[in-house]
Amino acid sequence: MSLQVGQQAPSFTLPDTDRNQVSLADFSGKNVVLLFFPMAFTGVCTTELCNVRDNIALYNNANAQVLGISVDSPFTLAKFKEEQKLNFPLLSDFNKEVSAAYGAFYDVFIGWMKGVSKRSAFVIDGAGVVRYAEVLESAGDLPNFEAINNTLATL
Repeated sequence: MSLQVGQQAPSFTLPDTDRNQVSLADFSGKNVVLLFFPMAFTGVCTTELCNVRDNIALYNNANAQVLGISVDSPFTLAKFKEEQKLNFPLLSDFNKEVSAAYGAFYDVFIGWMKGVSKRSAFVIDGAGVVRYAEVLESAGDLPNFEAINNTLATL
């Protein structure tokens, strides 16, 4: 079951593309946009994250830190981040624990892959409360960025 608006966001610590440990608690007092995505180097994921890259000023102006999360390894995510010139951290949920805690997890993806993050978006306020939650069943759909930005505008 995915998180609901008004719930406390589960805490986590994950490695980034430089293998530094990044925790949700590191951003206390700041809004956080968590974007779970199925797999680096795939079409829709690239479109989604490049959209965020190109509009990063919207998030910066809303005192929001964007964090992309997938079950890819830190090494894969580092190459993806470099090739796409992404300007926000990508975190590796290689052990799949955070995706599961957020209800953003496919047990089986495209018929044979086990344990892949569902495309999902969460806005977490500076107190750690979920203010927006969207878990998409279809990996071909993009999050509702207008709703994400509208939520950030109210915080």
